[in-house]
Amino acid sequence: MTAALAEAVGTFEIAGKKVARLGFGAMRLTGLGVWGEPDDRQECVRVLRRAVELGVQLIDTADSYGPYVSEEIIREAIHPYRDDVLIATKAGLTRNGPDVIRAGGGLVRLGPAAWPPVGRPEYLRQQALMSLRRLGVDHIDLFQLHRVDPKVPLEDQVGELKRLQDEGKIVAIGLSQVTVGQIEQARAIVEIATVQNRYNLTDRGSADVLEYCTRHGIGFIPWAPVAAGELARPGGPVDRIASTHHAGPSQVALAWLLTRSGVVLPIPGTSKVAHLEENLAAAILRLSDAETDELTAAA
Repeated sequence: MTAALAEAVGTFEIAGKKVARLGFGAMRLTGLGVWGEPDDRQECVRVLRRAVELGVQLIDTADSYGPYVSEEIIREAIHPYRDDVLIATKAGLTRNGPDVIRAGGGLVRLGPAAWPPVGRPEYLRQQALMSLRRLGVDHIDLFQLHRVDPKVPLEDQVGELKRLQDEGKIVAIGLSQVTVGQIEQARAIVEIATVQNRYNLTDRGSADVLEYCTRHGIGFIPWAPVAAGELARPGGPVDRIASTHHAGPSQVALAWLLTRSGVVLPIPGTSKVAHLEENLAAAILRLSDAETDELTAAA
């Protein structure tokens, strides 16, 4: 495994392991709508193995991706390299079907309606134990509460994760899509290693959470990291900057994220080796201060 990626983007320590700040998100190793088997399972295995070859050390997944499919593919692909990577998974969202369906000759996105949250302690424990089996490990490096269930007290949800940690079943605990207040409430119960919120060039809604994580040394894992929206239109700032660097829009989006803070760990995902290699090339893209400021102001 090459150390070049870690040297290019820096590292961040989670669960006692230093990982390169550019990881891999495994949600797309599934079928349409994050549901069922992918079209080409062996290509997904190749993607994961190539990611490790290129220096990726953080692989993020969840029990609800498939459901279960992503974790199973990770075990198949990564087991020989288990000591080289930190595998993060999540529980707290269930599935009632694909979040994208074909209708009227196109695709219709159902969004959150396809991902009901369930945070009952007994459910979170069950899913942690099942993830251990599917991943083929005796402990989970980073176990994240995928969503806060509004029907269950947060202290009960986080408290169960602490019990799993005390039992040695998980090492570090993370949260996903939370507010600063919820992070503080959770930190009163147990140390929080990471927070995974949506954050990208066009969605800065979690800027306060990123600032909080930076101040307290908590890893910030932005999901949907390559979204650029209107900023990537022809002649727009992402397009112009990408052209200057002979790069793609996704590389510019990732390079900008890496400038935000030393605690930021983007996890772009894909099911194709070529796309993986394109994303990871963001590690060597160096934006000027003027380019960074332009992108920061653009939204």
